[in-house]
Amino acid sequence: MFCFQALKATGLRTADPRLKECMDMLRLSLQTTSDGVMLDKELFKKCVQSNIVLLTQAFRRKFVIPDFMSFTSHIDELYENAKKLSGGKVMSNNLLCAIVHLHCTLTLFFNRHSVGDTKVPFCLQSCVKPLKYAIAVNDLSTEYVHRYVGKEPSGLRFNKLFLNEDDKVCKIINLYFFLKQGAGNAEKFDYVMQFLNKMAGNEYVGFSNATFQSERESGDRNFAIGYYLKEKKCFPEHTDMVGILDFYFQLCSIEVTCESASVMAATLANGGFCPITGERVLSPEAVRNTLSLMHSCGMYDFSGQFAFHVGLPAKSGVAGGILLVVPNVMGIMCWSPPLDKLGNSVRGIQFCQDLVGLCNFHNYDNLRHFAKKLDPRREGGDQRVKSVINLLFAAYTGDVSALRRFALSAMDMEQRDYDSRTALHVAAAEGHVEVVRFLLEACKVNPFPKDRWNNTPMDEAMHFGHHDVVTILQEYQNNYKPMEQTDTEKEEQTVQKNLDGLL
Repeated sequence: MFCFQALKATGLRTADPRLKECMDMLRLSLQTTSDGVMLDKELFKKCVQSNIVLLTQAFRRKFVIPDFMSFTSHIDELYENAKKLSGGKVMSNNLLCAIVHLHCTLTLFFNRHSVGDTKVPFCLQSCVKPLKYAIAVNDLSTEYVHRYVGKEPSGLRFNKLFLNEDDKVCKIINLYFFLKQGAGNAEKFDYVMQFLNKMAGNEYVGFSNATFQSERESGDRNFAIGYYLKEKKCFPEHTDMVGILDFYFQLCSIEVTCESASVMAATLANGGFCPITGERVLSPEAVRNTLSLMHSCGMYDFSGQFAFHVGLPAKSGVAGGILLVVPNVMGIMCWSPPLDKLGNSVRGIQFCQDLVGLCNFHNYDNLRHFAKKLDPRREGGDQRVKSVINLLFAAYTGDVSALRRFALSAMDMEQRDYDSRTALHVAAAEGHVEVVRFLLEACKVNPFPKDRWNNTPMDEAMHFGHHDVVTILQEYQNNYKPMEQTDTEKEEQTVQKNLDGLL
């Protein structure tokens, strides 16, 4: 019997277009079988053969996040924690001001997970800016686009009348004349919508005319900025500035859901390939440049703080959305309308900070040596087996240098193999005095752990006649005072204990 629940646990969805052939064949087969549920082996193989590679990867846990259920349970906890936050103010022109909870969707390259009302449409607002920048660079080149648009964050409010020293605009409104040059607004808008649909894997991308009209009616400052740019000759000749502003308001009024926007973010995370359709949507140059600007300028006047604490490319919008990219891993869209004084979602910021506080996703986290953080990209069981093998092999060969590296990388120096033997057991059996001293003095391991046969390192040393090792172990027998610790306490103290012993 094909278990849909097992499929869901891998992060794949039955509506995933990559599984269309399998799902169509399965539904047809279930209709024709006598009991409507059971499939024999041959029929099952017929159903899955068209998507066997993807399904094999899923059930063998070969995706970017191998232990997907464990990871999503952490995400649910972060969601609930951020959801409890109060504070913030909903923008007066936000037509969905009644919806104030956090909603979040993650789209990995193969898996997906959603929490909250993630199918409710909302406007991209400023979250559309990196997307249209990516389209412009993809179509025209970086050099051409940056003749008119600066790269440095201004350090000023997003709606300030300000140019940099080269009379380049730091407000990305100047991009709008790049898109589909020579075409009218209707054709330009249709072009962008088609492009965004590709980025979203053909999931929901809509338009809110009410928001467009509201933006246009309350856009006096944008008009002022537009005329200021025109005076400074920031637009190419014969540019219809008023038409450009209308186009600007239109794109800000494009609607998405957390589900569809997370696919857009994942397309950026995946080097320009949409993870749902496999289609290349953006060039590598466009993706790299977009993520660079998102990292430095994406969160209004909070961009520096966000880059410091979260360290990931992101873009916020006044509708309450935060488009977050974890390069080579996943795309995330958080949506919660209450905003802080800088125009960023209060709950969205909290979720992003908590995510990087839990996982090794910050650009400058060291994936090997940051022991207190979770690295969901690693397969827990396989990684532990490799760790034990490397540790015990170093003890067997007497490689103190390797053991020192393991200790500094916060490896548990007391971990055991399937026979409950530790590195100290192996070093004692082989008579490696330096290794034994290092484990006892620098790593402060338990001198008398018992393996599955109740043998201690002392027993091993005596059995093989390594009297110098026996003498060392006897020195520690009277001084060692075992202290019961929880797994969490032990993990927290591992790094400090190893460093203290090595310095």
